[in-house]
Amino acid sequence: MSERDLLNRLRAGDVDAFDTLFRQWYPAVVRVAERIVRETALAEELAQEVFLGLWRRRESLDAEGTPQSYLFQAVRNRALNHLRHAAVERKGAVIIPLLTEPVSSADADINAHDLASAIDSAIDALPPRCREVFQMSRDRGLRYSEIADTLGITVKAVEANMGRALKLLRQRLAPWIEQTRNTK
Repeated sequence: MSERDLLNRLRAGDVDAFDTLFRQWYPAVVRVAERIVRETALAEELAQEVFLGLWRRRESLDAEGTPQSYLFQAVRNRALNHLRHAAVERKGAVIIPLLTEPVSSADADINAHDLASAIDSAIDALPPRCREVFQMSRDRGLRYSEIADTLGITVKAVEANMGRALKLLRQRLAPWIEQTRNTK
């Protein structure tokens, strides 16, 4: 069976065509992801997400394209998005401990109250979209893809807004971050 026939059957919802594509291309898709993210388990998860996306988008696939080109481009994009997301998360790692550190003494209680006020003020001072993205991620625990779907924007726009929010929060909370580093 040709790639074109397989693609047409997939577009029509043929589960056997999907199974054939999965068995044929899954190992190669995992290898591509693994070269980018350098972690086997994560590469397998990304490959599974790509195949799930292939099935979900089967009806809108380009009839002139090939499943192979779709799969390789999709896994490359997913892997790179994952790396970008991880980089944004690492940048935010400096601020997150400030939000969750336990307090142990009366002076620390006062400092914690002052810190909480500073954090609230810093969050309130964020531009509206950055604040919305930040709160959806941190308060509601939504993933970037869920935020993007909810707001009707791209994952890259979510990443950009989160990166901007974290940068602004780091700037506004710099005295507290420095104080925390000095007391450890």
